[in-house]
Amino acid sequence: MGVKTVAVYSELDRDALHVRLADEAFALGGQTAAESYLNTEAILDAIDQSGAEAVHPGYGFFSENADFARAIGERGVTFIGPPPEAIEVMGDKISARAAAEKVDVHGVPGSTDFLTSPDQVTAFGDEHGYPVAIKAAYGGGGRGMKVVHSAGEAADALESAQRESLAYFGRDECYLERYLTAPRHIEIQVMLDQHGNGLHLSQRDCSAQRRHQKLIEEAPAPSLPTDIAEAMGADAVKVALGCDYTNAGTVEFLYENGSYYYLEMNTRLQVEHPVTEMVTGLDLVRLQLMVAAGEKLPLTQDEVEIHGHAIEVRINAENPAEGAFLPSPGPLTSFAFPSGYGTRWDGGYEEGDEISQFYDNLVGKLICWGSDRDIAIARTIRALEEFRIEGIATTIPADLAILRHPDFAAATHSTKWVEETLDLTGVTSGAAAPSSDDDDPKVKRSATVEVNGKRFDVNMWVPESEIGSAPAAAKAKPRRKGGSGAGAAAGGSGTITAPMQGTIVKVVAEQGAAVEVGDTLVVLEAMKMENNITADKSGTLTELAVEAGQAIQTGDLIAKID
Repeated sequence: MGVKTVAVYSELDRDALHVRLADEAFALGGQTAAESYLNTEAILDAIDQSGAEAVHPGYGFFSENADFARAIGERGVTFIGPPPEAIEVMGDKISARAAAEKVDVHGVPGSTDFLTSPDQVTAFGDEHGYPVAIKAAYGGGGRGMKVVHSAGEAADALESAQRESLAYFGRDECYLERYLTAPRHIEIQVMLDQHGNGLHLSQRDCSAQRRHQKLIEEAPAPSLPTDIAEAMGADAVKVALGCDYTNAGTVEFLYENGSYYYLEMNTRLQVEHPVTEMVTGLDLVRLQLMVAAGEKLPLTQDEVEIHGHAIEVRINAENPAEGAFLPSPGPLTSFAFPSGYGTRWDGGYEEGDEISQFYDNLVGKLICWGSDRDIAIARTIRALEEFRIEGIATTIPADLAILRHPDFAAATHSTKWVEETLDLTGVTSGAAAPSSDDDDPKVKRSATVEVNGKRFDVNMWVPESEIGSAPAAAKAKPRRKGGSGAGAAAGGSGTITAPMQGTIVKVVAEQGAAVEVGDTLVVLEAMKMENNITADKSGTLTELAVEAGQAIQTGDLIAKID
């Protein structure tokens, strides 16, 4: 479209791919999300300095923040998304439920008040039955969501949900919903212009999930009755029009036993939008820019056509670890992705880049198209087998296990299927070291200058022999070997080490206390996910080597049990 682009970046993302690809880039400072990508003033300053006319909010961070969208508009800059008022209605999941009910679209039973006490959780469970779900009111993507199976779990689950919600979305308000036992997760892509026109663009099935976060998505939703699909699409547009929505959005539903329930609306483009693009032939980002510029949608609902089937696989920096899914931050020492007909790679990293523990662990997205679902599945399996990734562990082995399973082929899987049915015994991913025949490896050396916050840099690749020993920062740091599984050392040795790099957010056990196998000792946060580090044998906790707020590396000692 000939539109020039401006990137913003944190200190950790100084050399990130989005920075390298943009026409201009501006430093925000800071490392954590709160210090950088959630720093409104720093972003507004970059907008002022660059003269940007519009802001695309991406997938996360400020993409569903009404205050940020309003601040953009007050500067006379276009926010490429819905108006702030629509974000406010749909960003608060409780008011979103009310808005949907006003247009006769109904969700699963849930609360209409923010949670302030575990007693509210137990009262809801007593009335509607367990399990129930605690969900972040201002979040999405499974972040800040905890499932409570009994009254005894309520207090810890609420505390954890609020902590995750605050860390990821900057707010800790949570609410309750009844938790369906085996639903499918179906979502409808909508696009609305500023002239009252709205479209629904097929459905996506996102039921292959773990920790309420999607692994595999596909379009259109398989084995969904035509009348249900049409009704969902119409209801999705009704919900959007009911809150004066414009631009791209996604209305999510749960489908079970022939009935569907409104779940929530994501007021942004979603990570899985490429599968919709592949089956509709529409460039959704281009449509976003056109709508934001005040243009009418270029087609009507009758002109929307669906061709073939598309599957998206999220490649995450996680070790499947036989179902534990342990985050695996680190350097991409070697990286090559597949290509070919019907094969698309939307990546956030290239070889040599570092995947930080401070941000989401999505490496990129593989999208494969086929003239039918069976061909799409076969093509996706072929493409996954062609990846070469070294330096980090990835979810690819688990993705292959899903795609090869007869339940997935038959589309009988639900949102609980990966965690409750799929057998991942022996399915793991190693962070292999790079193999190279180069006797004189090249070392990247960078010089960076910032003038009034604007970035200019030069990169050079110099043979290591010509500069002597390369500085530590220029080399990929070796990953220390640590315990496996959910944080416990293998073999029940009683020496508990960190299975991944991260931050201790909570110490549960006390030194000197008696513990049983499986008891939670500490809670470790890595890549915005909380992981319970548990005892690998029964005994006395003779040493507790960490405290809340402490950053630790893979292999660091956490505790000893005698």
